[in-house]
Amino acid sequence: MLQIDIITLFPEMFDGPFSASIIGRAVESRLISIDLHQLRDFAHDRHRTVDDEPFGGGPGMVLKAEPLLDAVEHVEKLHSGLKPHTVLLSPQGKTLTHSKVAELSEMANLLLVCGHYEGVDQRFIDAAVDEEISIGDYVLTGGELPAMVLVDAVSRLIPGVLGDEQSAELDSFAPGLDGLLQGPVYTRPAEINGQRVPDELLSGDHTRLERWRREQAVRSTRERRPELLEDWPQ
Repeated sequence: MLQIDIITLFPEMFDGPFSASIIGRAVESRLISIDLHQLRDFAHDRHRTVDDEPFGGGPGMVLKAEPLLDAVEHVEKLHSGLKPHTVLLSPQGKTLTHSKVAELSEMANLLLVCGHYEGVDQRFIDAAVDEEISIGDYVLTGGELPAMVLVDAVSRLIPGVLGDEQSAELDSFAPGLDGLLQGPVYTRPAEINGQRVPDELLSGDHTRLERWRREQAVRSTRERRPELLEDWPQ
């Protein structure tokens, strides 16, 4: 079972996404476990202050190092002193990719820290963070939505989470497609308004079908994400 802990200022944001659909079923089936930790519980004053003005001036507020360090220490104690792989969700992080998702899915314990405001005190990052991850080249109001994206992507690769293990293997970027985009898919009926499903999908010829799928994957990738073909094994 993959254990995921999340340090956040807004734990209520996770209630819906983590209780519904595939993630909700995975939690119920004990394939993954998700625990939320309110950062303000680790503040050092009665006002539960976790941020302060940046040294050197500038706009916004910065998350303080002490509450974050105490929160990480608390999570470690919950897991018998074992340090989980700690990820800070941050616009400054490396962009999340399928290969990184696959790597994280092999971890036993993940700790996600949701950044907020103008940033996080660098001393916390230096002392406790294993890596910073971003979900794209844009800035959100906080790390909660990126944390949800990361948990969703990682959970899909945990054995048993998806109904069919082949689903993840044949996704866009997955090894089953050699990192290409998935091509078009169809379902019943075989014809709608004069548009028919490609003959290859109805042929029953496995070799012909696989060749068509590969050709369509290359075509979709060339049209939409040609940079993915630069290092692709032709």
